[in-house]
Amino acid sequence: MSSGGSITVLYFAAARERAGQARESIPVSEGVTVREVLRLLCAAHPGLEPLLPHLRVAVDQEFVGVDAPVRPGAEVALIPPVAGGSPGLFRVVDRPLRLEEVVEAVGGESYGGLVTFSGSVRNQTKGRRVLRLEYEAYAPMAEKKLAEIGAEVATLWPGVRLAVVHRVGTLVPGELAVVIATASAHRREAFRGCEYTIERLKQDVPIWKKEFFEDGEVWVGLGP
Repeated sequence: MSSGGSITVLYFAAARERAGQARESIPVSEGVTVREVLRLLCAAHPGLEPLLPHLRVAVDQEFVGVDAPVRPGAEVALIPPVAGGSPGLFRVVDRPLRLEEVVEAVGGESYGGLVTFSGSVRNQTKGRRVLRLEYEAYAPMAEKKLAEIGAEVATLWPGVRLAVVHRVGTLVPGELAVVIATASAHRREAFRGCEYTIERLKQDVPIWKKEFFEDGEVWVGLGP
């Protein structure tokens, strides 16, 4: 291999299970691309290859394409499908959630419209009884992406404030997984900002959930 260095690879959710570890350091040459890194990783961990159509790759906490360069010293994260700016609060935590914490983060006398969303664990999915969920996250990137969504909301609906707190760890039915609050001078913008946030959170924020049933388990986004 030509002169270069090493990169740190982070594995999450199903990718972590297939690789058998959460992180590793691998040597790379100068000018290596994401595509070449994936080839090296699949050679070392063949179980990763079936996941490739489902994975996104982040380099130094930014999503990139397969032809993007990877510099020596970079941090590369394999991101399976997720479960999936403005002043506010953007956190990933491993403790029980309170709706009040996001309300307090965005409220104020000049904000007449306040909309909240609480996402809790259901006790069934497609007729199968859910015993528990396990959430995990690439926390630094997840918080960064939540803040970026806050900036998007503020751009689309000027004056709207956003707060999001998502929980990780083991949750049982009835427990809160995410709490969201948006506040604005008027209700319409607050409603739109909240709905937009929920949809964007599912697209780009690297948080995963695994559902456990009486007869099996599945990573959401990779199941049938």
